[in-house]
Amino acid sequence: MPSPALNALEAKLGHEFRNRALLEQALTHSSHARENQGHGPDNEQMEFVGDAVLGLVTSLELFRRFPGHHEGQLSKLKAHLVSTEHLVRVAKRLHVGEYLRLGRGEEKSGGRAKATLLADSLEAVLAALYLDAGLPCAEKFILNRILAPEFRRLERHPDVGPSVADYKSRLQEFVHATGRPQPVYALLKEHGPAHRRTFTVEARIQSKNGEIEFAASGRGATKKRAEQNAAHRVLAHFEAQQETLQQATQA
Repeated sequence: MPSPALNALEAKLGHEFRNRALLEQALTHSSHARENQGHGPDNEQMEFVGDAVLGLVTSLELFRRFPGHHEGQLSKLKAHLVSTEHLVRVAKRLHVGEYLRLGRGEEKSGGRAKATLLADSLEAVLAALYLDAGLPCAEKFILNRILAPEFRRLERHPDVGPSVADYKSRLQEFVHATGRPQPVYALLKEHGPAHRRTFTVEARIQSKNGEIEFAASGRGATKKRAEQNAAHRVLAHFEAQQETLQQATQA
């Protein structure tokens, strides 16, 4: 592959490879390897590594962003974020298909636009980043180019994927229905580097006489997300109370 093409892709990835052979292998489909190198290196094993790296980084980020979510919610979000459909969108934004090395048959059959091939190649590229520069390099790319844009998209258009629920609105409806004042959200702290800031916000619920009845905190990469997580925890508390009351009534 001509060097300028690799330079352009490295610029898109935000990483200059020390070992460019890793990037070349990540972009080499098995059809090309068979035709030109016998059974030389292709990207199939790298897909396996990239899938694991993507899964780890995604799981950790979901754990950090949504401390109030239960396992089922986290699993649903993760499945969406690592899905072929989502990875294909990312691969197309990066124009990964233009850089692939394909065999003649795969080229003629439109391999550069095939969804599975694009998703697999993107995972192989993640493996190349990891093998060349370690987890921090791969993690930075995954967070900035794969996860963050999709989180923003889901927040703007909750109907296009798993629900990133609006717990603040639900909490507002709850306090209104029970005659309580509106929730108060207080920023407790913010920490971390500028590119990975974490905010901690406390949601406070007052009783009808103005005293704080219950408060819970939530963390997130933005103040809005921290508020949503705090509201989720408050809702979980009052829903648990209601469930306990119902069980006592039925007993």
